[in-house]
Amino acid sequence: MSKKTPVPVTTVTRNVHELRNKTGNLYKSVAIISKRADQIQRSLKEEISRKMEEFSSYSDSLEEVTENKEQIELSRQYERMPKPTLLATQEFLEGKLIFKEAESEPSPSAAKN
Repeated sequence: MSKKTPVPVTTVTRNVHELRNKTGNLYKSVAIISKRADQIQRSLKEEISRKMEEFSSYSDSLEEVTENKEQIELSRQYERMPKPTLLATQEFLEGKLIFKEAESEPSPSAAKN
């Protein structure tokens, strides 16, 4: 069983050559990491929204705000988590992401010939 590398919670300087070597193109690597970070972010947003709904209380007044210690702690817990970009970069560098190139469509000029 491989040892899991901890994901940093702050910005980390990365070797761009290491990122490029995974796909042969730095921009392709960044696009893959970006798409995965978006997936992670959406998942976390849905998760925290579900958990926060448990604390929501419907009242007649919008001005009435009740603070809930559990709700505040939940928010702090998510704030302390590594950012989605850092998680996606770590997954990419560890080879945990599966990606494939989209099949390119023939150019319109090639189709005419």
